[in-house]
Amino acid sequence: MDETFFQKKLEELCTEIETLPEAERARLKELAAETRQRHEDIKRSVRTLQDSLDFLRLSIKYMIFDLEATKRENSYLRKMLEQESGGNNNKEGESGGE
Repeated sequence: MDETFFQKKLEELCTEIETLPEAERARLKELAAETRQRHEDIKRSVRTLQDSLDFLRLSIKYMIFDLEATKRENSYLRKMLEQESGGNNNKEGESGGE
């Protein structure tokens, strides 16, 4: 049910309530007002939830980006260490053989 349809039906209900005897009218008007308020509360909650989900999605994307950058840096540093230790092994082997 979309918002426009809901508002239209609620207005139709309020119009029908106005045609009822006074004794019944007050209670039904109160219920219609509560319904309208609860609908607004639900809409507000849904908007808040959507905002929270958007923030969560953005946070996850940032974390994935950060993780991938950390992996690249780790890989780069490992290669540097391997090259450095590989160079030291060659120098040790050369000096030890003389």
